[in-house]
Amino acid sequence: MEDYHVAKFVKIEGHELGLFAIYDGHLGDSVPAYLQKHLLHNILKEEEFWVDPNRSISKAYEKTDQAILSHSSDLGLGGSTAVTAILINGQRLWVANVGDSRAVLSRGGQAVQMSTDHEPSTERGSIENRGGFVSNMPGDVPRVNGQLAVSRAFGDKSLKTHLRSDPDIQDATVDVNTDILIIASDGLWKVMANQEAVDIARKTRDPLKAAKHLTAEAVKRDSKDDISCIVVRFR
Repeated sequence: MEDYHVAKFVKIEGHELGLFAIYDGHLGDSVPAYLQKHLLHNILKEEEFWVDPNRSISKAYEKTDQAILSHSSDLGLGGSTAVTAILINGQRLWVANVGDSRAVLSRGGQAVQMSTDHEPSTERGSIENRGGFVSNMPGDVPRVNGQLAVSRAFGDKSLKTHLRSDPDIQDATVDVNTDILIIASDGLWKVMANQEAVDIARKTRDPLKAAKHLTAEAVKRDSKDDISCIVVRFR
C-alpha cells in the first residue's frame, strides 16, 4: 500500500480551510509520504495564495517536485501522483492534480470531474517531444518508456526528462446544489464510473461510511490496485 492522504480543517488568517489530498506512490512510499507532509503546506506558504490561488498552486507543485528531485538520495527514485482540494470558507473549491488520482464533484446529483487523468496515451505528444516513448510492452497498458502508467508525476528522477509535473487546476463555487466531493486513487476509478461513485456516496449521510462503501465496492469489483477514497459532504 503506497497511498497517503490528507483530510483536515484548519483556520488561517481568519479563514477556514478544508485540506484534502490523495497521493498514490509507486516504487516505494517515500515520495507520497513527503507530499503528505509538504505539498499543501507549500501551497499555503505562497505569498499570493489569497489573491491568486491558481498561480500559487502551480508554483508550489513545481517547487515541491524540485525539492523531491534534489532529495532523491534520501527519497529514492520512486514517484507519486497527487490530487489536492482546498476548500476556502466552505464557498470556493480549488482542485489540482498530477497523474491519475481523481476528484469528482456532485452538483444536484450529477457527477462533474474536477481533475484531468494524465495518461501516456493522451499525452504521447508531450512525452515524445521530450525524447521519451510510449509503449504497451511489457504488459497491457501504455507506459512512459515502457515503465510508468501515468504521464505526469512527482519524483521519478530517472524518467523526469520525459515526464511533466505541472498540475491541471480547476475551481468551483460551492452553491446549494453542490452536495459532495469524492477524491480517490485510480484503484477506485479503474472499476467505477464517476456517476456510479456519486450515486453510491449520496446514498449515505455519513461521509466516512460513504468512503468505506466506495472502497468496499471497488474491492468487490476486483480492483487490483491500492484504493484510497475521501468523501466530503457540503452542508
